[in-house]
Amino acid sequence: KKKIIFNLYISDTFVIRVVSGEDVRPHSWPWQISVQSDSSGRWRHVCGGTLISSTWVLTAAHCIKYVHINTENWSLTATTGQELQHVPVFTINDSHLNDIAMIKLPSPVSFSDTIAPACLPDRGVVLPHGASCFVTGWGRLSTSGPLADILQQALLPVVGHETCSQPDWWSVLATDDMVCAGGDGITAGCNGDSGGPLNCQNPDGSWEVHGVVSFGSGQGCNVFQKPTVFTKVSSYISWINTVSGTFICDYTARIHQQRRTKA
Repeated sequence: KKKIIFNLYISDTFVIRVVSGEDVRPHSWPWQISVQSDSSGRWRHVCGGTLISSTWVLTAAHCIKYVHINTENWSLTATTGQELQHVPVFTINDSHLNDIAMIKLPSPVSFSDTIAPACLPDRGVVLPHGASCFVTGWGRLSTSGPLADILQQALLPVVGHETCSQPDWWSVLATDDMVCAGGDGITAGCNGDSGGPLNCQNPDGSWEVHGVVSFGSGQGCNVFQKPTVFTKVSSYISWINTVSGTFICDYTARIHQQRRTKA
């Protein structure tokens, strides 16, 4: 069984944290998704995701590629607590090292002040070294740390490819289709954050999701010079638009972003 949840706050104690993160303000990231599994009679958080339109969720391929899925037992829960039954379609970019996937929800989601789609960057956009972005999710507080029941956020400065691909950083494992962020040995994404967004603010105050949490160090979550690695969304804009059949970040999303900026 699988479950997609929109809740920013979940009462059960199985939800887990970003390393050295902080509690988010209610409804700060209305596109944040929690993909959950019911493998032992209890729903458990597996990965994050990003709502990018009324019917599409963006996540990491490794979150769903090797998981047995019973599509008859998927459901979606909005922040109101109302559960809606859906049978999602999974589309994975199968090219080598492309850790990105999309989940289709046949019944459109109704947008509100607490549920809204994310905007995505233009094709080919490269974030500058040092750009301030936020990772959000329910990853662990530390490699073997305690759990939390509130969505977490953490500021992660972008590490440019020239630095991240150095031998004492991620070397050849960091490709041009990835974004590195963090690496100070203190703040990082962790287990459970996979598939979630890297949120970066534009000069006009709007937000775009530039990354999908992909991997970190096997030595631990917050290892010095081993920043959290994200799939670079701008490298897959053409693929995303082709699969979805729509232009992501439409008028509705922009209007919502403007309202949030003015609030």
